[in-house]
Amino acid sequence: MPPVEPPTISNDTTMQGKPKWLTAGVWGIGLASFLADVGHEVPTALFASFVTVTLGAPAAILGLIEGLADGLAGLARLTGGALADDPQKRRSVSLGGYLSTAALAALIGVAGAVWQVALLRMAAWTARGLRVPARNALLADMVPSEVYGRAYGFERMMDNLGAIGGPLLALGLVTLVGVRTAIVLSVIPGVLAALAILYAIRHIPHATERPRVPFRILVRPLLKGRLGQVLVGVSLFEAGNVATTLLILRATQLLTPSLGLQSATQVAIGLYVGYNVAASIASVPAGRLSDRWGALRILTVGVLFFLLAYLGFAVSAPNVVVLAVSFIVAGLAIGCIETSQHAAVASLAPADLRGSAFGLLATVQSFGNIIASGVAGLLWTVVSPTVAFVYLAIWALLSCLVLARLLLRRPTPS
Repeated sequence: MPPVEPPTISNDTTMQGKPKWLTAGVWGIGLASFLADVGHEVPTALFASFVTVTLGAPAAILGLIEGLADGLAGLARLTGGALADDPQKRRSVSLGGYLSTAALAALIGVAGAVWQVALLRMAAWTARGLRVPARNALLADMVPSEVYGRAYGFERMMDNLGAIGGPLLALGLVTLVGVRTAIVLSVIPGVLAALAILYAIRHIPHATERPRVPFRILVRPLLKGRLGQVLVGVSLFEAGNVATTLLILRATQLLTPSLGLQSATQVAIGLYVGYNVAASIASVPAGRLSDRWGALRILTVGVLFFLLAYLGFAVSAPNVVVLAVSFIVAGLAIGCIETSQHAAVASLAPADLRGSAFGLLATVQSFGNIIASGVAGLLWTVVSPTVAFVYLAIWALLSCLVLARLLLRRPTPS
């Protein structure tokens, strides 16, 4: 039987006796997510043009660098999860991860060769992968379990807002100072994010202090019981969760014959902004509903939304309305899914393995995204984009069925 976690906070309530969730620590982590996303979106938005235009590397090299970086990030998340099982290590790993990610990503701006860029990108993504489980475990330390949904919804909202602000900042900086300097200046929001996580760490309630635990990578204990069953449903969804670049490409290709390449690209980017806005708007309400109705129910609804969105992207007609609805529904879906996934893991994982649970979740997300994008890209090229999106919709359907079956089954005592 997994250990029962003591109440996280005994006296952090409102005047009405309801648990307080928007604490100073939650604010700190949310601000760190916002600033870190702003910081890393600047070099990310400029990375393709920097590698292929400034340094003159072919697109194949760009794809290789990105694939290696994403793979290392996935492995780092599993290791970072094991480190985050220790309450002290999760603090140092989180702080160090934010600082090193910011510094390594910014140094890309002064690199003079492709191999240097490759090493810096992979190192930065590894540091980013290490910090993710630690941050998520820290957030669970900040609030009582009955308000996990709202806390994780707030963090996801801030992260999505950063995904909107980062590319806009990149455009402004490129206009003012050029590509290289813009990448270097991305260190500023990254360092501010580290200061925000330090502020959050200083507001961890003392009631969450637990003995230190040895480093060990554990997977099998997490696959037992209801947590393991939820992770199966999550894995099925992630196997069909493609990178948003494919959604942008779909819109661009459909609209180019009628609008021209430049206008189609602008519209596609605008639709992507709408996706991020929808995700930001959905995150906190999804968290509230997760606390009220259960994270598993909101997760199932989110996957169902993605199923509908993929069917919309499968439509071959160049219809801006269909594309806009598909982007918005996908944004609402990811706002629900990311929030409820984190809330479910925080609630179901044993307290002493919470870091490992978040590490496993993040690893599944990372490698699922790589596999889904690779297979969908292959189907896109060899058969058609419609077939690719139908393939993705099938994975969402399978995930929906597994999660719905879990909802209908009463949890059995451990």
